Amino acid sequence: MIQITPHKRIFLAYESPDFRNGLEGLSGICREHLKLDPLSGALFLFRNKRGTSIRMLVYDGQGLWCMTKRLSQGQFKWWPKRGTDDPLHVPLAAHELQVLLWNGNPQSASVADLWRPVRTAS
Repeated sequence: MIQITPHKRIFLAYESPDFRNGLEGLSGICREHLKLDPLSGALFLFRNKRGTSIRMLVYDGQGLWCMTKRLSQGQFKWWPKRGTDDPLHVPLAAHELQVLLWNGNPQSASVADLWRPVRTAS
C-alpha cells in the first residue's frame, strides 16, 4: 500500500509524456527532464495529452510502482500550464493530490490551513 501523507513529496510534470512509456521510460523522464531522482520516494504525476489519464510513479524502497487513473468520461479539468520562467514540475501537497484525483481543481479547493498554533488556556 502506498501511503500519501502530508510529508510525501509530490511532483506534477507539466509536459505530457508518451503513455506507452513504462517504468523505465517514466524513470528516465524524471532523471533527464525533471532533474529529480525517481528512487527518492517522491511521487511523480504525469497526464496524457488528451487529459483523460493520470499516471503516478513512486518508489517504495523495494521497487517502482506505476499507477494509472483513466476517467470513464471526459477529461481532467485542471492541469497547470507552464510559464516561460517556471521549472519543469510543480510540487503538490497530499490534499491537493486527492482533489486532483477526484477531478477537482487543487488551487481553488477550500481547505483548512496546514498548520495552526495551539491555543493555550489563559
